[in-house]
Amino acid sequence: MKKFLFFVSVFLLISTNIFAQKPAKLNSNQIYEKVQKLNFLGTALYIAAHPDDENTRLIAYLANNVKARTGYLSLTRGDGGQNLIGPEIRELLGVIRTQELLAARRVDGGEQLFTRANDFGYSKHPDETLKIWNKNEVLSDVVWAIRTFKPDVIINRFDHRTPGTTHGHHTSSAILSVEAFDKVGDKTQFPEQLKYTETWQPKRLFFNTSSWFYRDKEKFKEIAKDFTKFNIGVYYPLKGLSNNELASIASSQHLCQGFGRLTTRGTQTEYVEFLKGDKPKDKNDIFSGINTTWNRVESGGEIGDILYEVEEKFDFVNPSKHLPMLLEAYQKIQKLKDNHWKKIKEKQILEVIEACAGLYLEASAVSSSGTPNSSIEINFEALNRSDFPIELTSIISTIDGKKIAKNIDLESNKKSNFKETIQLKTNTYSDPYWLRENAFLGMYKVKNQLLIGKPETPRPAKITFNLMMENVPVSITKDVVRRYAERDKGEIYEPFEILPKVTTKLKDKVIIFSEDVPQKVVVEVRAGENNVAGKVHLKLPTNWKVSPKEINFKIQQKNDKQTIEFLVNPPKKQSEGKLEVIATSKGKNFTKELVEIKYNHIPKQSVLLNSEAKIVRLNIKKVGNNIGYIKGAGDTVPENLRQIGYTVEEINPLEINAENLQKYDAIVLGIRAYNVVKELKFKQKYLLEFVKNGGNMIVQYNTNRGVDVAPPFPLKLSRDRVTDEFAEVRILDKNNPLLNFPNKITEEDFKGWVQERGLYFPNSWDANFTPILSMNDKGETSKNGSLLIAKYGKGNYIYTGLSFFRELPAGVSGAYKLFANMLSVGKK
Repeated sequence: MKKFLFFVSVFLLISTNIFAQKPAKLNSNQIYEKVQKLNFLGTALYIAAHPDDENTRLIAYLANNVKARTGYLSLTRGDGGQNLIGPEIRELLGVIRTQELLAARRVDGGEQLFTRANDFGYSKHPDETLKIWNKNEVLSDVVWAIRTFKPDVIINRFDHRTPGTTHGHHTSSAILSVEAFDKVGDKTQFPEQLKYTETWQPKRLFFNTSSWFYRDKEKFKEIAKDFTKFNIGVYYPLKGLSNNELASIASSQHLCQGFGRLTTRGTQTEYVEFLKGDKPKDKNDIFSGINTTWNRVESGGEIGDILYEVEEKFDFVNPSKHLPMLLEAYQKIQKLKDNHWKKIKEKQILEVIEACAGLYLEASAVSSSGTPNSSIEINFEALNRSDFPIELTSIISTIDGKKIAKNIDLESNKKSNFKETIQLKTNTYSDPYWLRENAFLGMYKVKNQLLIGKPETPRPAKITFNLMMENVPVSITKDVVRRYAERDKGEIYEPFEILPKVTTKLKDKVIIFSEDVPQKVVVEVRAGENNVAGKVHLKLPTNWKVSPKEINFKIQQKNDKQTIEFLVNPPKKQSEGKLEVIATSKGKNFTKELVEIKYNHIPKQSVLLNSEAKIVRLNIKKVGNNIGYIKGAGDTVPENLRQIGYTVEEINPLEINAENLQKYDAIVLGIRAYNVVKELKFKQKYLLEFVKNGGNMIVQYNTNRGVDVAPPFPLKLSRDRVTDEFAEVRILDKNNPLLNFPNKITEEDFKGWVQERGLYFPNSWDANFTPILSMNDKGETSKNGSLLIAKYGKGNYIYTGLSFFRELPAGVSGAYKLFANMLSVGKK
């Protein structure tokens, strides 16, 4: 038994990482847990602002111990955060964090929902947040989520009564939840939604509180006597894991935010404070007084009689013996008048029936993508691993409606393989739906009401397997996938995507012209099908010129690429604008770039973005050329510096020594380098020696949690930040060489910054440091630690919390000039 439990826990860990893309194959324990969930008709919705805000301990407890249908509504997709595992930021980071949330839900058993709110970065107050978001639209989305998910109880992660004490997005999520609680049952509120759903009124609303919110553990102990509490350290023998172990594994899916952590075990208490609604009579049961049995729905009692018996007498050795009763219950569920519970329970019982029969049903495409209105060959596999008689009567392609009769007896453990060709009858792509239109600063644009809130775009190509099981027709629908093997990785599953016939890609998203000379612009053309031909041209601002006007391309094989080059001539004076790539094939324009995101812990993602770049004619001077860059949490600064003519070499921290640093004019440390590169504490002596001998060392921001950046003179990091990208920047030392050589820096150079000014500024420092800039958010004191410089030996040590990692990729001219000055200061 111990070996079995160990296997279950190890399988759980593995399945959420390397094999995250593989379809679930349930063992008997998991089937039994599905039966238990079938017999609980209660729903909880947890609400917060970002991916990784959710309390996985409580979500796991409700989903696995209480057996409730449990959802997490994250108002944003976390687009404004940083990325510890790669270079993706903004909308691409949002795609990654969406998938990490889905990976976490696959572990803790919850479901995932969103609003259209765009995570625009850190906000200090909900007033600012709700001004940048469209408050009414986000509130509408929260109401929509509640009306469609229909929770009996709602739990807020944050306190709506304490604005200004935490991230403005956090408090806003609670404010909107409280407001939505009072509106969801009112048909005059957002009446346009009622074409697709109906009003709903949750029974009660809670706040998931803790001593952290009170900053006083003793005070909290006294107050908490009146709160509902749970022991979320409960042990699940069927899993071989405690609830808090399960929660730790779920939380660790947020790898791009550095949430990988040790698992924890043992008794642990969570608290929720009652806020609104029908107060539970049993304060330690949030579902107290709510009917969560099958008797909740009309005619549900007889379904319960069947399924409670299946649960009570479940056969772990031979679960297929329950198929007759499960099929009887399935037929009764199909007749329920309550469409909400009918839809939920029909999906759940089909999963149980499929697993009890040991059915393996798969539709695997010969390629991982197709183009609209083309055809694709599908390899089918159908296998019945039980002794229960099952017939495959037909298959239906949901994308073209084609029905193919089969009439195959699925004999015990004898697989049936066959091939069919389906037509991809659609004019839309399978890319993330919320990125299809240009977003506003605070909101994504989604016109289709039925898509709002969904975690991802519904898979475009599905196959329905129509089965006959003891004269009971059963239909099971599967997504078309791509399954293949690689020798060094084994079996791989990928989502099947519908993508454009032609996509184009620019080498750089920002193209800097630092001189009045023509520059090559390289475009990569990719074919989405065989034998693609056409022309490519560039669209430029009126004062820019390109040669030639257009270039032909011809690509014979799908997924092959052709590189073409244009020569772009900038204007003589400083200028900036947008360069767009337009490919034309058979009279149709194609303007998208395909970005593929591949990490082991999430499924492969195919994202379509506008194929365009910002072009900047920049009057910039620089001294020094050879730059050594030590990567931190991930940014594109090295590529951005190469854009203005620097030679940038990325340094392996393990190879740092006094000798191999001598060739550089300056050393730059990437964002959070001291937070994530542990070797730096052993190499700091060489870096400081480099400065002492005449080099420039630029340290970009680090978080202040348990980190020592070991500067040559004392400085203390804080959580000071300026989130308003329009905040006034005041120059403290106008004559400082850092602002005058080789480029003159003025207040004008801080116009056009994006998302924020900077973060984690030092708030105290040694007299050897000179503060250069002063800035602050509205209503706050001046923050003078955004840019500090100290002379150390013959060189210069610079610490900066300014958000160059955001500004350089956005092509902000002033940021480039200031960075060039930091690299050049003290040079001749």
